[in-house]
Amino acid sequence: MVRADASVSIKVLLNATASHYGFRPTYRRVWMAKQKAVVLIYGDWDESYNELPRWVLGVQVTMPGSIAVLRTSPVRVGGQLDKTQAYFHRLLWTFPPCIEAFRHCKLLVSIDGTHIYGKYGGTLLVAIAQDGNSNILPVAFALVENVTPQPGLLVIFDRHNGIKAALEASDGGWLPPITYRAFCIRHVAANFALTFKGKDARRLLVNAAYAKTEVEFDYWFDILRSEDPAMCDWANQIEYSLWTHYCDEGRRFGHMTTNISECVNSILKGVRNLPVCSLVKATYGWLAELFVRKGREAEAQLGTGQQFSQHLVKCIEANLKTARCFTVTLYDRDNSEYTVAETTPTGSFSLGTYRVSLGSQTCDCGYFQALHFPCPHTLACCAYWCTKL
Repeated sequence: MVRADASVSIKVLLNATASHYGFRPTYRRVWMAKQKAVVLIYGDWDESYNELPRWVLGVQVTMPGSIAVLRTSPVRVGGQLDKTQAYFHRLLWTFPPCIEAFRHCKLLVSIDGTHIYGKYGGTLLVAIAQDGNSNILPVAFALVENVTPQPGLLVIFDRHNGIKAALEASDGGWLPPITYRAFCIRHVAANFALTFKGKDARRLLVNAAYAKTEVEFDYWFDILRSEDPAMCDWANQIEYSLWTHYCDEGRRFGHMTTNISECVNSILKGVRNLPVCSLVKATYGWLAELFVRKGREAEAQLGTGQQFSQHLVKCIEANLKTARCFTVTLYDRDNSEYTVAETTPTGSFSLGTYRVSLGSQTCDCGYFQALHFPCPHTLACCAYWCTKL
């Protein structure tokens, strides 16, 4: 059972032992037996740390372009430095396919951490990106910290103090205008709920965070203020660009949480119970399988003549259906600006008017600049422009 799933719980092993052998051992005995089984299958816990330097060297030789950075801490005995020993401090690793694929992803990284179980604890951090077809891409893994900054990159994280300290370090290269950071709204809302009870208040805060325009944000924030002004005071302590959608200047691409990295953590759940070197090797095996499968999917898509992201095509098709009830008026020909009046299907009632700029790729609804693909109002303007050619 441990070979099939290293994350199998002690409770499951207890029940299996009682069912198969007819007696029920203590929890501690089963836990110790599981640790011995892990050692027999995946190697010794202590020796696994000693194997890491050999693995780092091996992967860099056999896979040019791989990044594996191992850091250790000195050992002191009786106040004297022991140069023959060292403590494991942290490890960062990624592989060439991840680095190359990231060039074709949104300039956004979601970082989340998960605890490592077994003889020694720790935290596994995973940096995840997403391509235009909503496929998730593991960019890098770390047993603590450190990913190389990229200009214009936005990092979404859960306000973990370790990640926050690394991003705010003056010499780390993670400060604006080089890179930007944002908080996961789910974790912000969870912290909010610790002070202000009630699902309605939390929902109002989340609605305000998801608002794509300042007008929509003010609408939800005013309702929140009417509930309790202290709620708004709490939210105002956090810089708006860190938790609201309308202030992110389009850097979030619609992502308000760290869900894309958390779903990878659920996939890696089993490896959290392995010795450290086996854990690192398991990420390599999982990525090798992932890239082969996604490569075949991409080849099949291209083979049928599909050149564009299917996720994007579906979104635009849905927006096209909505764009039929609009009246477009040319506002500024030189700057390709239009006004779009949205009406009911019968045309008897107006639902609002929006200004669209094809040149600057903006719309008053906020969706164009937030999601980086045409909203229904923009598509209506494109259709109008085509009919006037």
